[in-house]
Amino acid sequence: MKHGANGGWRQAALWLLGFALLWDRTGAQTRYTIPEEVKEGFVVGNLAKDLGLDVSDVASRKLRIASDSNRQYFRVDSEKGELLVNGRIDREGVCSQSAACVLPLQVVIENPLQLRRVEVEIQDINDNSPNFHTKDATLKMPESIAPGARFLLESAEDSDVGSNSLNSYSLSRNDFFRLNVKALKDRRKVPELIVEKALDREKQAVHKLTLTALDGGNPVRSGAAVLQIIVQDVNDNEPKFDLPAYKAHVAESAGVGASALTVHATDLDEGLNGEIQYQFCTHTTELVKRAFRVNSTSGDVTVIGHLDYEITKSYTFDVCAKDQGNPDLEGHSSVQIDVVDENDNPPEIILTSPPSPVPENATVGTVVALINVRDLDSGENGKVQLNIPLHFPFKLKPSFDNHYSLVTASALDRELQAEYNVEIVAHDSGLPSLKTTEFVNVKVLDVNDNAPVFSQPSYTVYIPENNVAGASLFSVAAVDKDVDRNAVVTYSLVDSKVNQIPASSYFYINSENGSIFSMSSFDYEKMKVLKVQVQARDQGSPSLSSNATVHVFIVDQNDNAPAVIYPSAALGSVSHQRMPRSAKAGHLVTKVTAVDADSGHNAWISYRLAEATDASLFGVSFHTGEVRTKRSVSEQDDSSQRLLIEIRDNGEPAQSSTVTVEVLIEDGFHEPVSESRQKSPELNKRSGRITLYLIVALASVSSLCLMTFFILLVKCARGSRGGSSCCIRRSDSGYKTPNRNLQIQLNTDGPIKYVEVLGGDVMSQSQSFGSYLSPMSEFSDFTLVKPSSTTDFTDTLNVLDASLPDSTWTFECQQVRDAVRFVSAQFSFSLHLWK
Repeated sequence: MKHGANGGWRQAALWLLGFALLWDRTGAQTRYTIPEEVKEGFVVGNLAKDLGLDVSDVASRKLRIASDSNRQYFRVDSEKGELLVNGRIDREGVCSQSAACVLPLQVVIENPLQLRRVEVEIQDINDNSPNFHTKDATLKMPESIAPGARFLLESAEDSDVGSNSLNSYSLSRNDFFRLNVKALKDRRKVPELIVEKALDREKQAVHKLTLTALDGGNPVRSGAAVLQIIVQDVNDNEPKFDLPAYKAHVAESAGVGASALTVHATDLDEGLNGEIQYQFCTHTTELVKRAFRVNSTSGDVTVIGHLDYEITKSYTFDVCAKDQGNPDLEGHSSVQIDVVDENDNPPEIILTSPPSPVPENATVGTVVALINVRDLDSGENGKVQLNIPLHFPFKLKPSFDNHYSLVTASALDRELQAEYNVEIVAHDSGLPSLKTTEFVNVKVLDVNDNAPVFSQPSYTVYIPENNVAGASLFSVAAVDKDVDRNAVVTYSLVDSKVNQIPASSYFYINSENGSIFSMSSFDYEKMKVLKVQVQARDQGSPSLSSNATVHVFIVDQNDNAPAVIYPSAALGSVSHQRMPRSAKAGHLVTKVTAVDADSGHNAWISYRLAEATDASLFGVSFHTGEVRTKRSVSEQDDSSQRLLIEIRDNGEPAQSSTVTVEVLIEDGFHEPVSESRQKSPELNKRSGRITLYLIVALASVSSLCLMTFFILLVKCARGSRGGSSCCIRRSDSGYKTPNRNLQIQLNTDGPIKYVEVLGGDVMSQSQSFGSYLSPMSEFSDFTLVKPSSTTDFTDTLNVLDASLPDSTWTFECQQVRDAVRFVSAQFSFSLHLWK
């Protein structure tokens, strides 16, 4: 096995030597130019011919490409010697937006070995369009903004370079804005929107423009973004009444609260600028104020006092409508109310056609029913007025004499109210006036205007690992305010991927009740969190849908037994250790180290001595795994002691593993030097050359280790306040604190000598260097270990940290100097063994 390793080292050394010699012989470089995105198999050039080779020698001399990049973009045709494209080449992916994109190739020619350098320049093509990050942008401007105002817009980006990159912008045609392109110092072109003409919200409240970015390629490519400009209101319109003058007749017997008429004004502004309050104007007489009242919100003029036709036949006054802007504006209208005599026939309301059900999305003005009104009286007493209270979303539209259409006055919502009993009031102009009330029942038909709504926007599910595939995990629920088919909800998983695998491979959802089932078993050590999008869709036409997110957390189970790191069982199931018969109580025989792939309490590890030839002689530390003598070794103790050590985690149920250690007690055992010196001369002769290489490599790595060690000590000494402490103490916050940058563990007791140096935060990617020197070892006396990730050891360190006092992690300068001396001595001793 060692002989094979020597051959591999020798071959690698010869190849590197040949590479170094041939590098100096490299002549002029060969360069090709191709466009990007060419098809696989595209011929770049005849490489053999350009390198001065005969086509017949291509196969025999093994002409091949050794690329500097991780991906092989080119290959060599072994028959023709042509350089071929090996796959799609995207210039933007290889060289980003660099002006020049050159791929260097190393051409290796064997028999004899030669090295040539070839460069392939990738030319850009116009294969990328300008792109805006924000496809829909919104700007708000007050309608009072002055022309000439400028607004900086988002610039587009183009992945191409040179003439194929971004060149210009254009704006859709309009009467109010123009576009200006501003060049920045870094040569970027930024569009500016300039107000060209004064805005008027009452004429146009929203302007939609299209901003287009064009590149300079041939043909030209473009990208567009929609710009929506919202014009904000300014109080520049006063309220205006529907009529310049109102006139009404009121029977003298009208009681208090009777409605005389309703005035109505509109304001083109919005918000507070468009909110109107009605009131009497300032010059209104007390006679009018005692007889009538104006509702400040609805504009209803109602009777509040006694009317007498013989005393006052007519009332004339002005009504003001004032908005809530700042400053406020008001409008005026005159009102004339005539008092008439009574009559004795009430009006009669006749439904010409029964009311039809109306869909809730019906437009304003949809006819619901036809109404006819008549009064048997004649003259003024036979004239009838018909109206509907303002709280109903309906109004009456006159058709012709005494005929009306009941139409919708505002938007309907079945979910708020499914039907209306519309109150229609008719009153004549007789003296006194008589009125009739009729109720018209109007049903509102459902329209699919409500999407299903989940009970919560996101859900959290906890699943124990190693779950049974097909088990029900969770249920989601959504409700729809609509009715019938519009409210029937089905569930599905949104087509998404979890760790590059479709979500449907992990989960299945019942389309009727929203129950989610697992399609596979999960492993906490491989996957901890999954996110799934669930969609609820109704059966309306068109159907509506909504989504919810389900966060699935995998809960760790104790499914991994502790794995023994040291002593290694690679060469057998039994670890052999040696100790002197003169060992006293507390002598360190060996140290068992194990880790657990689980997390939390499942990864807490403890050690115990399960079996022993003599249980009174040895003991195992519960937390650290150190095997020490419990008493001094006597002459009566057997020279061979067999120990079975059990490593158990803290899971439920607990898992365990064992390691067997065989201890050989010898008289006069001191150092392993003699054994090392007694190595076979034949073995030394056979591995002489590789030993030299190993010594050089070991010296280099050890020097780097010692240099790093001293640098850390200097930094630690400078950061210490008292000056006597050179290392960092353990923080109360655990392993997440970043200040534990150096951890040293020194042990010089017993036959095993070792020092461990841990650098970096244990929660980050750190390095661990351990040096071991054992007289019982039959192999390397000096080892350097670099774990792939300290995350695997975090739980083990948590156990050790909880069990050891603070002093374990704290060292004084003298201890550090002892560690340095020990490492240096050990390195010298290792070199001596190899000699």
